[in-house]
Amino acid sequence: MPALIPRDVVRVRFPSPRLPLSEGTVWGVALTLMAAVLLADILTPASLAVGTVLSASVAFAALGASRRTAWRLTGLAVLANLAAGLWNGVRDGVHPTDLANRAVSILAVLLVGYLTIRAREASEQAAALQEEERQLRRERALRSLAEDMGGPLGQAEFVERAAAALVRLTGARTVEIGAVDRATLRAPHALACAPGAFPAPSRLNTRIPLEFLAHPVGSGDVWAVDGGRVFLARLRRPAAGDLLVILTAPTTPPNLTSEAIRALQPLLERTALLDDLRANREQLAEQSELLRDLIYAFSHDLRTPLLANAMNMQAALKGAYGPLPEAYRATLVNGLSANETLLNLADQLLLVARYESGVEAGEDHLSVNLRDLVLHVVNDLRPHAQARRVTFELHLDGVRVCGNHHDLRRAVQNLLDNAIKFSPPGGTVSLGLLADGDEAVFSVQDEGPGVPPGREGRLFQRFRSGGAGGGTGLGLYLTRRIAEAHGGSVRYHRTAQARSLFVLTLPLETRHA
Repeated sequence: MPALIPRDVVRVRFPSPRLPLSEGTVWGVALTLMAAVLLADILTPASLAVGTVLSASVAFAALGASRRTAWRLTGLAVLANLAAGLWNGVRDGVHPTDLANRAVSILAVLLVGYLTIRAREASEQAAALQEEERQLRRERALRSLAEDMGGPLGQAEFVERAAAALVRLTGARTVEIGAVDRATLRAPHALACAPGAFPAPSRLNTRIPLEFLAHPVGSGDVWAVDGGRVFLARLRRPAAGDLLVILTAPTTPPNLTSEAIRALQPLLERTALLDDLRANREQLAEQSELLRDLIYAFSHDLRTPLLANAMNMQAALKGAYGPLPEAYRATLVNGLSANETLLNLADQLLLVARYESGVEAGEDHLSVNLRDLVLHVVNDLRPHAQARRVTFELHLDGVRVCGNHHDLRRAVQNLLDNAIKFSPPGGTVSLGLLADGDEAVFSVQDEGPGVPPGREGRLFQRFRSGGAGGGTGLGLYLTRRIAEAHGGSVRYHRTAQARSLFVLTLPLETRHA
């Protein structure tokens, strides 16, 4: 170990104190100094003007965190000056020169007190500006991360982009990401180096040091190894080995790296979906147009901006931008709820992909009590209908069909959602269910404005919206696909009473003797 020079020895043995000092330390040192100066002032002739040194105890308050302490120490120093002056006057007599010296001592204390308080205020303002700048840098860094990770990404692309994005965000010399498999770093793998940095050797297909694999208890999302030179993090993959993130010599604080890892985690979880969609596209060339639409809508138009918005709103709720009014916090909570509703739209997209690709539902077709199913959907949507002052009129017979309960519920819910959405306030939605020959006929009638002329022919096409006010264009299309998959149909027409009528027909359950 190299020998330390005397300056280093002093720095090690007597490290610089952390500022601001605690209130107890400030009061202890200041009162001790004040008492020593007061005693010296009392024991020495007034002509020496030792009381001027009392301002030193006031100046010491600048190292603390409270302006109130500086005011109190200023007052105590003035009282100490007056007490010492009174004592010296009784003992030595009153002389004009001594009175002038004492006045100068008191003015010096007041001046130092004023300057100390102003310095404390300036220090607080500088600290607030520094914290605001830090928060702005953090916000810009996380926004840049979300932009870097935008677009449809598979796991290999995700790992490559994440490594490059973390180099820019953390200032690390190198960032390496790979899957952990039996203590070995495997693909998907990426190694990114900072501009101008010497290329580092890749750890791909090599054994990982044991200290890299052990996650210390209570260390959070990011922990340090190799004497703090290397920082590690893990990205969880439920269906495969975790991804190990290795950052060499990052320059940003670990908490920013932790936030970046937490922001990357939901993006990684969705890359498996995109990989599956790409695999299906290769097997189902005839459906390539739909899959491209889904990948774009799900990965770009919906997921990336919504996740970025949610990340910023969550950061605001956690105090990243300072205290927020309760009304603003409630607005942010509502925004997060709306974000979650839009993300649920992905479920519809995936269901569309399943039907278009020809993949059979995982649930076998079973006997379904269609009347009970409709009643459950009505109960679920009743609060939404009441909020719009829409009432239900039910005429439901007990019929049974054979099918997928989840998909049939989705079809019924889409029709009811559509009717509630376009019904005027105070309107009525009439629901009918009956058996007609060998078919179950479910009808939904509302008092809405109906479909504009010329749009009826494309009403049940994907990404087409026929009603007033628009929509995603998936609900009615999905209803048609579900009906056709069950051997039925759905149709629309305008009644003579100027009402919109949707009719869903399904084959009745076949009864075996």
